[in-house]
Amino acid sequence: MKNTIVYTIRPFSLHAHLFRVSLIVGLPEVTGQRLSLPAWIPGSYMIRDFAKNIVSIKASSEGRPVNIFKLDKHTWQAEPVSGVLAVEYDVYCWDLSVRGAHLDTTHGFFNGTSVFLQVVGQEARPLLVIIERPVGDAFLSWKLATSLPVKSIDPQGFGSYRAESYSHLVDCPVEMGEFQELNFPVEGKPHRMVFSGRCRFDGERIARDLQKICACHAALFGELPVDSYLFLTMVVGEGYGGLEHRDSTALLCERDDLPAKGMKQPGKGYIKYLGLCSHEYFHLWNVKRIRPQLLKQADLSCEVHTELLWAFEGITSYYDDLALVRTGCIQPDDYLDLVAQTVTRVMRSSGRFRQSVAESSFDTWTKFYKQDENAPNAIISYYSKGALVAFGLDMVLRDRSGDRLSLDDFMRRLWEEFGTHDIGVAESDLERLADRLADADLSAFFEQAVHGTEDLPLESWFSSLGIGYRLRPTKSQEDWGGVGDGAEMPEARPVLGARYRQKGDFVELLQVYDGGAAQNAGLSAGDRVIAIDGLQVTAKNLDGVLGQFEKGREVQIHAFRRDELMVFSLPVQLAARDTCELWLMPEDQCSESQLARRRNWLHQR
Repeated sequence: MKNTIVYTIRPFSLHAHLFRVSLIVGLPEVTGQRLSLPAWIPGSYMIRDFAKNIVSIKASSEGRPVNIFKLDKHTWQAEPVSGVLAVEYDVYCWDLSVRGAHLDTTHGFFNGTSVFLQVVGQEARPLLVIIERPVGDAFLSWKLATSLPVKSIDPQGFGSYRAESYSHLVDCPVEMGEFQELNFPVEGKPHRMVFSGRCRFDGERIARDLQKICACHAALFGELPVDSYLFLTMVVGEGYGGLEHRDSTALLCERDDLPAKGMKQPGKGYIKYLGLCSHEYFHLWNVKRIRPQLLKQADLSCEVHTELLWAFEGITSYYDDLALVRTGCIQPDDYLDLVAQTVTRVMRSSGRFRQSVAESSFDTWTKFYKQDENAPNAIISYYSKGALVAFGLDMVLRDRSGDRLSLDDFMRRLWEEFGTHDIGVAESDLERLADRLADADLSAFFEQAVHGTEDLPLESWFSSLGIGYRLRPTKSQEDWGGVGDGAEMPEARPVLGARYRQKGDFVELLQVYDGGAAQNAGLSAGDRVIAIDGLQVTAKNLDGVLGQFEKGREVQIHAFRRDELMVFSLPVQLAARDTCELWLMPEDQCSESQLARRRNWLHQR
């Protein structure tokens, strides 16, 4: 047992949602071994304090009890022992997300950050992990899926696995249960897909589409730096999410997002699922191997701040859907519909005038991941605006090089200089690399797009591709823009200037936008509207009721704040032009340079 660290994990009480973990430390620290559980998981920048889910813990050495006591919220220390240290603890796992751990009688899922205590001071040592199936005949059909290297397992995947280090261990999520599987190769390397949860879908179509998308990303970077890859998808009625790992990803999708057999054209839900898979797979390079220096050896016990998430998430968000159209999985109009919605999300956030994407990246721990009712007025998403900045950098590189270079070349250079050598990206490296690649000073672009808060020159960028662009008034709360045709501008209608939902007999205001009618009337998030101009309103008819009044008129609104009925005088205001429409301009209206750039951008012949 000398020089070994061995974890054994098994579903202990499925009804109580408990995994039991035993940890053997062959050479514990002579002054007393410290053990800790991470406070956050890489890729999700929020303190989650996973140690709160450890419900019991005990230690022993050679059969004798050993005192173990807590030093802080996620660290324990065992008293000194002369032999092997054995620790056993139970972990409550009832977080059905891609970030945590979940266990019941239908399946088990965990990330290592939720269940495996770190042996402090021995993080770089190789590890052995034994994963056991639940006890009972009802679970004999369960299978296991993980990207951990195999040591010795049974045909269903249970048994022993290896990890190079603790960081490797916690970067390989595990799924167990009765799941469906798909398999396909990319560059001769096996790719496995696992679907947990009750679902029916066209597996051949998913495998065919994802094979093309994965191959597209691999071709962009010039190599595929894994021996195999695993997609773990938990299928639910409502939910969405993804988290990248070094050779796998954990996904959460809605049942209706998966394609039904016989479906001819991809629906919006399936496009969303393909985009999610594409996004997390692109992270295989951009985040897991090309990564900020500050996150490369991140301390998982506390926040780590970087201004570069706009690039690592924003550039990935740019390429996730672009790969779908480049591979023919969706049509150009489908893609422009997605891009237009991204533009609208940015334009609907007045926070873009208060926070740059660099600041959004730095403050992600306390602002982006902890959004409140004032978020649209105070912050901007480094995913959404970051994707538009990436688009802009793509167009700038094409402009400066006479279309010899693009963002594809920038990403390949990043891979060659940083990813292949496992060198962390310093805070200023991206801007310096772009300057070198373009052989030009691009500081004005970065100052405006990354460090500034003024609106981006989107119309000019789209025009260079022969794509029409305009902002129009919204038609309804559910209108996020899309493909248009540049026809006559629709008439602006009165809007409340708030996001709302039906809650019981009331219309609950969720967010009130700066400068909007609701804010100007004194309404606030949490208020419950019951009537406009003496008539009861619902979330369904509010737009129509408000639309009957002319701009400038004062309308009486009755609403509850807390348990007090209040009356507000609402100035009728028309919808701002914040909803994006995009369209492919006819070829006879485009120059040859526009058409050539558009074909190159979309990989069209």
